[in-house]
Amino acid sequence: MGVHRARSLEAVGFVELLAAPAAKRRWSDEAKGQIVAETLVVGVTVNEVARRHGVKANHVSSWRTLARKGKLVVPDIAGADFAPPVAVTLEPPIVAGTIDLVIGPVTVRLDAATPAARVADLVISLRACA
Repeated sequence: MGVHRARSLEAVGFVELLAAPAAKRRWSDEAKGQIVAETLVVGVTVNEVARRHGVKANHVSSWRTLARKGKLVVPDIAGADFAPPVAVTLEPPIVAGTIDLVIGPVTVRLDAATPAARVADLVISLRACA
């Protein structure tokens, strides 16, 4: 029981310790928008911008999705490649079929393309007569 062995310490090489942030960081919407704008510069990658700001690339990608959905304002910066605005003309859909208004003993069959305002007027008139 009283046997002690000598221990020797050898140098094992260089060890680098990386410290994680002590607390969860909160990014303002303005900061997120600025970071997203930097990813839109031609030739710049999301990983590069994320590394530069000390944030995970998947967070930056999530912020880009928010910006695409219009939920995050992205400032205009030099070199950013924004998509040009496109004007879209929306036309009412063409609907085949009919609309049957049945109020009491009265049935009125209308074309499905009848404007909603006209349908509403007819309903009011039929209810007044019923």
